[in-house]
Amino acid sequence: MKKYCLAFCFALCSLAFTAGPGYHVIKTIQLGGEGGWDYLTVDSGTQLLYVSHSNQVVIVDLNTGKVIAGIPDTKGVHGIALVPEFNRGFISCGKSNQAVIFDLKTLKIIDQAATGKNPDAIIYEPVNKNVFTFNGASKDATVINAATGKVSGTIPLGGKPEYAVADETGKVYVNIEDTAEVCEIDGRSLLVARRFSIKPGEEPTGISFDQKNRRIFSGCHNKLMTVLDVETGKLIGTVQIGAGVDGNGFDRGFAFSANGEGTLSVVSETSAGKFEVIETVATLKGARTMVVDHNTHNIYLPAAEFGLAPDPTKENPRPRPIPLKDSFKILVLGTEK
Repeated sequence: MKKYCLAFCFALCSLAFTAGPGYHVIKTIQLGGEGGWDYLTVDSGTQLLYVSHSNQVVIVDLNTGKVIAGIPDTKGVHGIALVPEFNRGFISCGKSNQAVIFDLKTLKIIDQAATGKNPDAIIYEPVNKNVFTFNGASKDATVINAATGKVSGTIPLGGKPEYAVADETGKVYVNIEDTAEVCEIDGRSLLVARRFSIKPGEEPTGISFDQKNRRIFSGCHNKLMTVLDVETGKLIGTVQIGAGVDGNGFDRGFAFSANGEGTLSVVSETSAGKFEVIETVATLKGARTMVVDHNTHNIYLPAAEFGLAPDPTKENPRPRPIPLKDSFKILVLGTEK
């Protein structure tokens, strides 16, 4: 009897440890309009959500769930970086090869900076106070002084960059999609300091950072999330995730993967030091990018309903399905009951 009680207690403890945080869709914010989307970012202080949509940035008040403004004429918009200390925001515009700079209070465009070809991801590095755009076609990063809006350098990356994160010491980490690497940039010298292979991961896109434990989580297109210890430069884990990842996040010890198949993978470290998916949350097909609000711990994912894909052409042999008009929305995931 004693043996069975011990086994039962052990099973309960294991179940409690691996139980997920309970993320689910708690709200949907309907935005409407036409066209596709890419990245989004949240200002936790003002509770404003900045969403790329078609050729504009849509700004949502999260307290009311209402659109309060839009920033138009951002051709091929990919991402938005916010710099409240200088009252500026920066938008990467892939079709015009520039970063559009806007005033955070008036939401009006005030300047622009030339970048490399097809700027995609964009982030702010707060130690050295620079904005980085990661340019897919020219395979480099453009560095913009956040205070002046002037370009201060270009960094060759040796491959096609995807998303990036900055740490608290002035370093920037970016996924290199075509070489399956994470590249470390020294934010002071503006040089590539180290490169880390994350194979068996392939075509890494989304990235997130555990600042406390110095770990990079990369979402890869062969349905793996890789875990890199940047202190040792060693890959310390791989986790099977859903298909079609493009955005990752990290919050309260959990790593997240937004999968275009229509799921969110929630990953955690076990007591044995291994990493595993502890929760798979149903979202919507195409909901492949995400952002975490570290104040509320809610997760925001853009999504839409889709029609049929157009017929293939020589220029576009594998066309994507077209989002249906006025179906664009934001899924809000949280843990509240």
